[in-house]
Amino acid sequence: MRVDSRRVFVIAGPAMLANLTTPLLGVVSTAAIGQLGEAQLLGGVALASVAFDCVFWLFGFLRMATVAFTAQALGADDRIEIRAVLIRALLLAAVIGLALIVLRTPLASLIFTAMGGSAAVTAAASSYFHIRLWSAPFMLGNYVMLGWLVGQARTGIALAIQVGINLLNMALTILLVLTLHWGIEGAAIATVIAETTGFVAGVAIAWHLLGGNLRVARDLLFDRARWLRMLAVNRDIMIRTAALIGGFLFFTAQGARAGDQVLAANAVLYNFLMIGSFFLDGLANAAEQLCGQSFGARDRVQFSQAVRLVLLWSVAFGVAVTLVFIATGDHLIDFITTSPEVRIAAREFMLLAALAPACGVLAYCFDGVYIGASWARDMRNLMVIAFVTYIAAWALLQPFGNSGLWTALLIFLLARGVLQGLRYPALMRAAFPHAQLTPASLPR
Repeated sequence: MRVDSRRVFVIAGPAMLANLTTPLLGVVSTAAIGQLGEAQLLGGVALASVAFDCVFWLFGFLRMATVAFTAQALGADDRIEIRAVLIRALLLAAVIGLALIVLRTPLASLIFTAMGGSAAVTAAASSYFHIRLWSAPFMLGNYVMLGWLVGQARTGIALAIQVGINLLNMALTILLVLTLHWGIEGAAIATVIAETTGFVAGVAIAWHLLGGNLRVARDLLFDRARWLRMLAVNRDIMIRTAALIGGFLFFTAQGARAGDQVLAANAVLYNFLMIGSFFLDGLANAAEQLCGQSFGARDRVQFSQAVRLVLLWSVAFGVAVTLVFIATGDHLIDFITTSPEVRIAAREFMLLAALAPACGVLAYCFDGVYIGASWARDMRNLMVIAFVTYIAAWALLQPFGNSGLWTALLIFLLARGVLQGLRYPALMRAAFPHAQLTPASLPR
């Protein structure tokens, strides 16, 4: 395997396109429910969507770990293990998905009580939540399928599945909500059908790619050492993700305490960070696959080359997006909101928000590298340290109000990447003990 910029973008390009289509689903769902003219239904969908984002983001390890294990098996030219990785991850996804369905009532009560919405909004959100949660095994299964395909650098197929799920979801939402008048329940049912259809399509594609053979020897499938390794990596990624979610929830909560205008302004500016993440996350996917494959092949040279190229392109995209936001941020704010008060408040903090993509470059890049090499324990520990740094920075910057909050968030992004960058050489020496590291092998 030879890593070059073309290979990076063969993987990163489709991932970027898939990321760009995802927000359209939220727009269509919001617009469809908004046509019903009942504020509590719109609020219910918004509340339930946040709940789902947090819950399912927490199980993102199913995609990330599957990318790593599949790419490593590919690098080691172990075709049987590629198949076994898929089946093991699907079994784990099924167990978690069924557990979520069984626990849906106490889970909904816990989440919506903590969110503190009005009775009408909570009732609508709970109705949507209970129906949509039936998609959990299939949605988590789709995480696995996408990870398995990306792990083999089949990102074009992964893109087609993800976009197909989103487009079907949009079409069904319009049909069930606006044509058949099924209300908020129709929006939830649309998601269940779309996720289930996507999963069936993914399994059919896997069946085809594996030559019609999904069988794995029982001893290999339930190999204790492999299961323990998978569960350990998944656990560490889950803890890392929980800290990341906690960081963004903390940011939202502190903005809310500053008043409605600041909260609304932060919500508008948060789009700057999200848009930047579409590009950087695509490059992180490339790092996961390329580093995982070269790690599995025990090829230090190509591993280092993958890190160097992904870091180079991440810096280019991160800085470019930041410069675009600085130049056009005022127009973007005006496009997102029509409220004069929110526009004024958002402009006050626009420059800080615009710096988020550039500050997050190292974090996204090294997240991909660490996942590809299964350095999950170190990623977990460094994320916890970065989170503590973030809270400490916020405590010190409190006198500066919302500017201090945004600065603390930027410090959080920087701390994640810098800490992983500092740890990287030692992990390389441990991973490739018989290879001499040279300056050319280090990312720059």
